[in-house]
Amino acid sequence: MEQEYIITVFSENKVGLLSQITTVFTCRDVNIESLTTSESALQGIHKFTIVVRTTPDQVDKLVRQVEKKIDVLKTFVYTPDEVVQQEIALYKVTRSRNVEQLVRKHNVRILEIDEDYIVVEKTGHKADTQALFRLLQPHGVQQFVRSGTVAIIKSRRELLNEYLEEIDRLRAESNEEGNEEGNKDEK
Repeated sequence: MEQEYIITVFSENKVGLLSQITTVFTCRDVNIESLTTSESALQGIHKFTIVVRTTPDQVDKLVRQVEKKIDVLKTFVYTPDEVVQQEIALYKVTRSRNVEQLVRKHNVRILEIDEDYIVVEKTGHKADTQALFRLLQPHGVQQFVRSGTVAIIKSRRELLNEYLEEIDRLRAESNEEGNEEGNKDEK
């Protein structure tokens, strides 16, 4: 049964990686509902947040394929209840008293007021930003844009940090074993 998944991909910032990642989804005939990229909390590491609707088996296959990409460090999959997620929407609406009352009622941020239009911002879940769009439509929405989903896991642990620490530990153990082998050969 299809459900929504939030896939986070951590990588170095390399040219062409986004294309490689999206190709994995295209080849498996999975539509990307939302995609955002940004720097992560770790210097030099970027984060892709990808929202898809698919089956558990399919999402597992997607993650395995994405992780095969050379520049991908690690990929994690979450369900919506495991993350805090938001998006931002901007609306350019024909200015009128009704629009200004609606804007105040829905606690949106006013970004610009012109003689002919008003630009407002709403942050929330997709359903929230879409609901405001429907309310504003009768008043003349001139432009509308919504960002992709941004998400942070609810867990206290940062899984990428744990993964990188484990890699460092394994490398250190491997180097120690290599040094011990080298010392045996010298004797």
